[in-house]
Amino acid sequence: MRKYIYIASFISVSITIISCGEDSKKNIEDNAAPIAVKVNAIQNTDNSPYLSVSGKIQSVNSADLSTRMMGFVNKVHVKVGDKVKNGQLLVSINNTDLQAKLAQVNASITEATAAHNNAKKDYDRFQNLFAENSASQKEVDDITARYEMAKARLEAAKQMKNEINAQFAYANITAPFSGVITAKNIEEGNMANPGMPLLSMEAPGNFEVVAMVPETEISKIKNGSTVEVTAKSIQKTIPGKVTEVSTSARNTGGQYLVKIALDKTETPILSGMFASVQFPVEKGAQTATNTTLYVPKEALITQGQLTGVYALGNNNTAILRWLRIGKTYGDQVEVLSGLTKEESYIISAEGKLYNGAKVSVQ
Repeated sequence: MRKYIYIASFISVSITIISCGEDSKKNIEDNAAPIAVKVNAIQNTDNSPYLSVSGKIQSVNSADLSTRMMGFVNKVHVKVGDKVKNGQLLVSINNTDLQAKLAQVNASITEATAAHNNAKKDYDRFQNLFAENSASQKEVDDITARYEMAKARLEAAKQMKNEINAQFAYANITAPFSGVITAKNIEEGNMANPGMPLLSMEAPGNFEVVAMVPETEISKIKNGSTVEVTAKSIQKTIPGKVTEVSTSARNTGGQYLVKIALDKTETPILSGMFASVQFPVEKGAQTATNTTLYVPKEALITQGQLTGVYALGNNNTAILRWLRIGKTYGDQVEVLSGLTKEESYIISAEGKLYNGAKVSVQ
C-alpha cells in the first residue's frame, strides 16, 4: 500500500514541477519585448470599378556606370548620397599600361612624321626634275609610292593615338549627367572588370512608374491617358500620364509593361517605392473577381522547398503563412494562395521572428 502512495506522491510532485516550468516559460515569453517590424498592407481590397494595378516608382534618368577596361581602382571620389555634376570625376582606375602604350604611340608618330617629311621632300624634288625632263616617269612613280606609304603610316600612328586617348576615358569614370549617387559597388584597391557596375546614379525630381497590366485589360490603356498613382508607403496620391504601352508580353508571362510619368510634386517619393496605379477605364469581370496579389521578395521566408510570409495576426503577433507562389515580376512575386486580401504582412523585422512572436508595428 505504501508503494502506491509513494508513486502517487512522485507523480503529483512531477506534475507540479512540469506545470511550474511551463508557467515560467510562458511568463518569460509573455514578458519578452515585442519585435519591431515594418508592415505592408495589401492594397487590393478597394471596391472601385476602375482598373487598378501595382507598380514601382523609379527615376526617369538613371545609369549604372561601368568601364571597358580591367584595372585596379586607384580612388573612388564619391559615396552614396553625394550630389554630382555632369562631367565630374567619380572613379579613377589605374592606367599605367595605357600611359606606356601612349608613350610608344607618341614615339611611332615622331618616327612616322620624320619619314613623311623626308618622303615629301623627295617627292617635291622629283616632281621638279620630271618637269625639267631630268627624271624618268618610273622614278617619279616610285618616289610617289614612297611618299603615299609614309603619309599612310603617319595617319595610322595618329589614329592609334586617338584609340589610346579613348581608352583613357574608361579609366576615369565621370558623371554622364547631374544627379545623386544611389549605389557604390567598388572600393579602392578592388579590381574593376569590363561591364561590372561600379556606381549607380539617378537624376532626382523626375520620376515614373513601371506597372504590369494583365492581357485582358491592356487594350484599354492608351498613351497620354491621365491616371492616379498612390505611393503605398506614404499613402499619397500623385497624378501622372501614360507615356509607354508595351505591345508584347513575350518575356513577362501575359503581363504588359506600362510606364507612367509622374507630375512634378513636393511629395517625398523615392525610387523603389511600390505604388498603385488607377487607370480611368472600367475593369473587366475577370479582373474584378480574380485580383492578383503580389508580395515583395524581401518579405518571403524560405525553408527548404517551402515559401511563406509572416502575416500580422490578432494582438500584434506574427503568424507564419505558407504560400503557393507563381511568377516573379521584378522585385515582386505573385501569390496564388495562402494569403488573403485583407491581411497585412511583415516586410522586415529588427529581431528574429517566429510563429506567435509579439511584434510592434513601426
